Amino acid sequence: MTEATPPPTRHVTTTRIVAVRGAHLEFRGDRVVGEEPLEIRAAGPGQDPVAVAITMRTPGFEDELAAGFLKTEGLIDGPEILRFETGDPSEMNQPDDRITVRLARPFDAGVVPERHFVATASCGICGKASLDEVAVRSDPIPDGPIVDRRVLLALPDLLRAAQKAFDETGGLHASGLFTPKGELLALREDVGRHNALDKVIGAMVRAETAPDTGFLLATSRLSLELAQKAAAVGVAVLAGMSAPTLAGIELAEGAGMTLLAFARGDGFVCYTRPDRLRGR
Repeated sequence: MTEATPPPTRHVTTTRIVAVRGAHLEFRGDRVVGEEPLEIRAAGPGQDPVAVAITMRTPGFEDELAAGFLKTEGLIDGPEILRFETGDPSEMNQPDDRITVRLARPFDAGVVPERHFVATASCGICGKASLDEVAVRSDPIPDGPIVDRRVLLALPDLLRAAQKAFDETGGLHASGLFTPKGELLALREDVGRHNALDKVIGAMVRAETAPDTGFLLATSRLSLELAQKAAAVGVAVLAGMSAPTLAGIELAEGAGMTLLAFARGDGFVCYTRPDRLRGR
């Protein structure tokens, strides 16, 4: 599943700045992360595309972001995706700011106003409707995989080392899919932590990777929407380099997911299902 993908366009750009250090001024260029809207649409055979959501994201991997979003929101199962279409270049300056997911079965447009999709780079999709539905659209999470704690301790450094855009800007979240042995299968960066996770999940959907293949590591805090997205695709272990929220912990516990936070340095904190850890 690991691939050598060229950097997406517009994900990082250069701007002119004035850097102030005490009485010293420095005029120079600075690398900053891109943030632009993406309209996600879906359509079945013979249907006109339906706008499902607009999210602020870092340009790149739009097909994976759309697939991951639709999957984690319970709107697709995955195999029914036929193809992806970007916007019409004759109508849009940036055609990749719109992505249409063409499906092999009819898309129920009635779920869109019912679910009240609102997305931002900071918080993603959240709210009572999505929380109530996660248990309905999620299968029971299996007991595996078992992960050695020494593997977990090594992963934050591996994830940071693979964050090319973060090295340039310092302004991106990342999510990675690892095998139980600590091998990096996929990594995606984005200004939105939920987008980074959706992109990795979208890569899993496109590659038809089973959720028990490994586990997910995120650089961000483990809030409700991240735990919800991982649970929606049956991932058993979700680790984060920052703090969890109470809602994230409660959702992970209810779903039977192992939730690990503060994964950095020589330790981490396990909040739910420690039975999946070896070497405790």
